[in-house]
Amino acid sequence: MKRRSFNTLLSAAALALSMVAPAAHAAWPDGKTISIVVPYAPGGTADALARLISQHLGPKLGTSVVVVNKAGASGVIGAQAVVQASPDGFTVLYDATPLSINPHLQKLPFDAEKDLIPVTQVGVTPMLMTVHKNAPFASAQDLLKAAKASPGKLTFGSGGQGTVQYMAPELMNQAAGIQMLHIPYKSGGLALTGALAGEVDMGFGNLPAVSGHVKNGLLRALAITSAQRNPLFPDVPTVAEVIGKPYESYEWNGVFLPRGTPAEIVNRLNTALREVLAVPEVKAKFDSLGSRIVASSPEDFRKYLSAESARWAATVKAAGIKKE
Repeated sequence: MKRRSFNTLLSAAALALSMVAPAAHAAWPDGKTISIVVPYAPGGTADALARLISQHLGPKLGTSVVVVNKAGASGVIGAQAVVQASPDGFTVLYDATPLSINPHLQKLPFDAEKDLIPVTQVGVTPMLMTVHKNAPFASAQDLLKAAKASPGKLTFGSGGQGTVQYMAPELMNQAAGIQMLHIPYKSGGLALTGALAGEVDMGFGNLPAVSGHVKNGLLRALAITSAQRNPLFPDVPTVAEVIGKPYESYEWNGVFLPRGTPAEIVNRLNTALREVLAVPEVKAKFDSLGSRIVASSPEDFRKYLSAESARWAATVKAAGIKKE
């Protein structure tokens, strides 16, 4: 009788352990540091939001989280580093819109659709169409009218091919039936410096990057790329309002893992990130930047990426941009 009771106790203990083990495995049990790779320079929107999220993500997963900047080639270098990393959940990519644009502009050393697993779309940030404070355009309509009257004469600047600051104006030009000359700079920061110096007629800048210059009067905001007006700039019309056609464009931010990462890790990270994005402090920061939290499922993010890729492919083709 005693032996039977002892055996029953052992069986119960074994069952309990078997139930605990999968949960521990799904979390990051060995306590290694998670590296969030941001493939852009420090100081940008993606970098700022990745650092904000990392502060709250570590406690959710029971381990430390660090942000590593690996900039270069419009995000290609950092993304490739994650593609080549071990699929164990300890190397995470925090990327943005160039990941959807680059495949249509240059030959890449990886296939983002096949080599990366979407975890969640973190959020979207609109852009402001801005001009120098002394520009002769009182409104976006004035600028578009001048562009239509002199095709290819007016200029717009960006951080170069692969950036949404280049492709979003091209998308607007096509929708509005105008032509403007693209002036590429070596980085988004240099493009902003050029805009502040009046070197170009117009530029699209991420709202967090240019809003301060608009508020202090160095730049004037003529339109915003979101579908609705933004609470931070309620008097600035949307591009869609200006051109009278559907238009919206954003810099999206999202999280990815290398191909081959177990589904339980993907789902665990998705859950943790969505919990982080629901934290009031995090939401308040997004609101202050003019960004909107999305916090999607992996499948919804995959569908969004597919639609984005198709849109930018069509934009590149219509603009006649040659693949490098």
